[in-house]
Amino acid sequence: MSLKSLALIEKWPVPTAAAGVVRADGTVLGTHGPASRRFPLASVTKPLAAYAALVAYEEGAIELDEPAGPPGSTVRHLLAHTSGLAFDEHKVTGPPGERRLYSNAGFEQLGDHVAKATDIPFGEYVRQAVLAPLGMTSTTLDGSPAKDGVSTVEDLLRFAAEVQAPRLLDPRTVAEAISVQFPGTKGVVPGYGHQNPNDWGLGFEIRGVKTPHWTGSASSPHTFGHFGQSGTFLWIDPDAGLACVALTDRVFGPWAVEAWPPFTDAVLSESA
Repeated sequence: MSLKSLALIEKWPVPTAAAGVVRADGTVLGTHGPASRRFPLASVTKPLAAYAALVAYEEGAIELDEPAGPPGSTVRHLLAHTSGLAFDEHKVTGPPGERRLYSNAGFEQLGDHVAKATDIPFGEYVRQAVLAPLGMTSTTLDGSPAKDGVSTVEDLLRFAAEVQAPRLLDPRTVAEAISVQFPGTKGVVPGYGHQNPNDWGLGFEIRGVKTPHWTGSASSPHTFGHFGQSGTFLWIDPDAGLACVALTDRVFGPWAVEAWPPFTDAVLSESA
């Protein structure tokens, strides 16, 4: 089966795009474009980093509710963007748990915390804990755990299949990761403005009732994932039983706000 809806990426105003869809059992329903080409992920790096942190949690290297980041913050706060750290600066802008302050700095402190606890550089820990076991041989994380990953559609489809049917983690851990942390927390989704509530799990954004949003009008409220400023996204809709990855080489902007939701709706409609 090859999804015709994936060909819609040819109409996107980008130099290069690739996309693919995978079910929970690992069945790839289709890809379009250069699925083996490596693209910078930007913030789509965060789910990979979060998954590695959850492996560290299950291995007993860290605890979700142990101190990490600024005073009063925990690993859970860092994963859920409620540590109080600023967006791109390692400075505190508010108390932990009060607002959803989307923070690259928070993920960088998370990476430092895991590296110290495991005595393994975080990028290498991600490789050992997630990338190598899943056969994601074209994916690397050298630099910031918040934004410096590079990967392919083929590799991210392997990751999306894992999250839907976990083998590296206990399914209960993944269920926690895709459940709303600190319910009712307000905040801003970069590029989409203030959201109340701004639902987030542990490293995964949760669609909930957000509007506007980068997923589709047909996406279930349980849809979770991430998008990146490099023009990339990964969403998983558990109600539909499938995940979609799209990678481009054009910076996120109005073109993506316009193009992504109808693309997602077309994928969901064809895959139903």
